[in-house]
Amino acid sequence: MVVRFFAVAGKMMEKCMEEEYTQGLVEQFMQRCRGYGLKVTPQRLAIYRKLLASSEHPSADAVYKKIVQKYPTMSFDTVNRTLLTFADIGVIDTVESHSGAKRYDTDIAPHHHLHCIRCGAIIDFCDSDLDAIAIPERIIRNFTVLGKRVIIRGICPQCTDGSAVHDDHENS
Repeated sequence: MVVRFFAVAGKMMEKCMEEEYTQGLVEQFMQRCRGYGLKVTPQRLAIYRKLLASSEHPSADAVYKKIVQKYPTMSFDTVNRTLLTFADIGVIDTVESHSGAKRYDTDIAPHHHLHCIRCGAIIDFCDSDLDAIAIPERIIRNFTVLGKRVIIRGICPQCTDGSAVHDDHENS
């Protein structure tokens, strides 16, 4: 009984910490918007919260399909323009995608990506060895480097296994 109590208490504490972390990100988001002279509208907050809740790197279409359930009058164009604005002010990143559709990432901290060429999954990972790759001097002399990200293309375990269901992946 005591073990179960600690397990439940641990999950509750984890959820509280996650909610506090999310609330902190939302507060930073609101400050950034205001700093750029943007109103913090219910629509902008809803779009940002949907992005935070996603474990994927959703496209504008994927965000729109989730948002329209709660905001049926919101247009795809509004969602798309809002995501582009969020990327412009630095609260999200636009990530590379071999499908052609822009995908978005709320994790703006340095990290790298694994891309599945079959299902379109983009999986985050960190690696200090990759972080330490030196940028060639000729690039530094001729280009203003704002960041670097290594992209590894391949086939994810679900696609390798041949499983037809990709619940944790967004098909693009």
